[in-house]
Amino acid sequence: MVVHLALRKEVNDPPLVGFVVSKAIGNAVTRNLVKRRLRSLARPYSQSLPAGTLLVIRALPAAALVDFDKLGRDLDNCLRKLLAPTISQESSN
Repeated sequence: MVVHLALRKEVNDPPLVGFVVSKAIGNAVTRNLVKRRLRSLARPYSQSLPAGTLLVIRALPAAALVDFDKLGRDLDNCLRKLLAPTISQESSN
């Protein structure tokens, strides 16, 4: 899984989360399953993102092969690494 984070110029806008699940993941049923899992796992994080944040989560083909818990741990690790500089930057302001 690859996670991208960007800050918009309009810092009063609510955070947005997007998902990229390509055909490399599998057929439509598999892609939708992965997308639903990621959406469910990302929901708690989206509520704690700073205003004006754009978060894009791109699933890799291995995401179709792992269970919900493993996918959750992977997303948690990615977001902790990604959000640590953002959160510490906000607290210093």
